[in-house]
Amino acid sequence: MAFDNIHLEKGMYHEAGRSFTQVLEQLDPSEGYRGTPLENTDAFQRQLKRFGIRVKGAGSDTVEKFFSTFESAVLFPEFLARAVRQGMDEANILPAITATVTRIDAMDYRSIYSVPEEADRSLAYVAEGASIPATAIRTREHLVRLYKRGRMLVASYEALRFQKLDLFSVMLRQIGAQIQAMHLEDAVNVLRNGDGNDNAAAVFTAGTSPISGEQGTLTYAQLVEFWAQFAPYEMNTMLVSNATMVRLLKLTELQNPLTGLNFQGTGALSTPLGAELLKANCVDAGKIIGLDRRYALEMVQAGEVSVEYDKLIDRQLERAAGHCPKRRVMVRQKRPDADHLGRQIADKAQIRRQVCARLVRRADHKARADLIADFF
Repeated sequence: MAFDNIHLEKGMYHEAGRSFTQVLEQLDPSEGYRGTPLENTDAFQRQLKRFGIRVKGAGSDTVEKFFSTFESAVLFPEFLARAVRQGMDEANILPAITATVTRIDAMDYRSIYSVPEEADRSLAYVAEGASIPATAIRTREHLVRLYKRGRMLVASYEALRFQKLDLFSVMLRQIGAQIQAMHLEDAVNVLRNGDGNDNAAAVFTAGTSPISGEQGTLTYAQLVEFWAQFAPYEMNTMLVSNATMVRLLKLTELQNPLTGLNFQGTGALSTPLGAELLKANCVDAGKIIGLDRRYALEMVQAGEVSVEYDKLIDRQLERAAGHCPKRRVMVRQKRPDADHLGRQIADKAQIRRQVCARLVRRADHKARADLIADFF
């Protein structure tokens, strides 16, 4: 088959605008395997099969298996990146609160917005020859800067050499989960404080009009009053901390058989207001963030999780051949305008991954696409 004859080299990671897997797919298209036992595999997984590398299960191989040949070593950076991405995708609630994802090839971004007045939201009758009313779309006043997220896992080659790949991938997934948690914290920060364009969410405090009661209390009536502030949008998502989640679930209106059945069967929570209830520990206790996820946030991203493949492949192959000094291994966010082909030898094997992204407000607070309630 075609996947047995592909020549693997480090340069496959460095093709502009394409990932390693995309390069492999061009050389070995998955469409050619329909109706075969390999139908449900992608080009990277077929290369693992080619070199007999098992990355999970009872028969999982050790890390050293990747470095048995030069061509099999080329696959290791992609294995690292996939494990980190898997950890980022597990329990990721960002898709549930972002309206869109914009991918760019720069480190700065200027978004667009529209804040129509009440008269602009309706389509007026237009007489023959008259001008058609217009809705203005503008660019933001200030640029939004993107930041990289990264951590480094430090270990000697001896510590990793004989470790099973499935155990090693657990650590990488945990790193990915930590990156994703920081992205969620960024999203909450943008909702609360804006993205630098004077567009923070409006804040309502219990005991202050239009929220009844007094601060320190949480009632169903207050939730309804908070929900009513979103017109003409709708509050379809609520972000709360763990402590606030407990107080919400103790409300009588939430203690109905259907809610209990859904929670026990699937772990999914619903509210009488029709909003999806999401737990986010980065939200302050006593605060509820409500938003219309169709309009509130835009996620701007430059590149994906990437690996500093050059150092990784060269250094670990030297070690597999019996070289003693410790090596550096890195996983980081790939930037199209940066050169990551450094050759410096380090004292320790290091695995680093960085993700470059930023959450941007999609809807201005005047449109009430997201609001914050301070209950207690």
